[in-house]
Amino acid sequence: MKLAKRISLGFLALITLTIISTYLLLHQKLPEGTSGPEADQFAYKISKRVAHQKYLETHYLHWSFRNKHHYTWNKKTQLVSVSWDNYLVELDLNTLSQSVVQKPSTRTSDTKTELIKKALAYFNNDSFWVVAPHKFFDKGVTRKLVSLENNKKALLVTYNSGGTTPGDSYLWHVDDSYLPISYQMWVRIIPIGGLKATWDSWKRTESGAFLPQKHQLLGLDIPISNLRAWNE
Repeated sequence: MKLAKRISLGFLALITLTIISTYLLLHQKLPEGTSGPEADQFAYKISKRVAHQKYLETHYLHWSFRNKHHYTWNKKTQLVSVSWDNYLVELDLNTLSQSVVQKPSTRTSDTKTELIKKALAYFNNDSFWVVAPHKFFDKGVTRKLVSLENNKKALLVTYNSGGTTPGDSYLWHVDDSYLPISYQMWVRIIPIGGLKATWDSWKRTESGAFLPQKHQLLGLDIPISNLRAWNE
């Protein structure tokens, strides 16, 4: 028993040391930036590059997130079909209580309210990985221009309200044409600040809006499959 206890304590100490080492190696402080016309102009250039006006005019979006969560979003009516496993929720973003839930035939302890809440959380997270560059000028968003060590600029965007985790910040890195190539995250659900996720495989959709089809985070792929955006 004493040997097993020592092994358990040793393993716990190793895990703790690994977590601390990873945190110290990867964690970065939220950078300082300057708000104002320059930051807004930088954001407008990104918006123009991803055809933001075409996105605003888009009626429907369809995609699968990590091949697990599947969405069809009617942007005009703000109704979203959200499906995962054997669940289907017709999410009403305007009036959540009017959302419709279809449970699988097997018995489940999840209530209608819980499933609507889960579907909304999935949608808030998964849609962000698709349309985040089109949300720079949403209500409650602040924009700051950050100077990088290589004499380049990046856009720090903070969401002060809305979504599932208000207060999250993202530092957008762009190429010479202002197309986003990655962002660094300072978000509530991840204790390590500054983790970088790529924004890859941009697609000009049927509606004309540019949207990504792949990300990478810590070497792991985050695919956005079956991506479509179109108008009636």
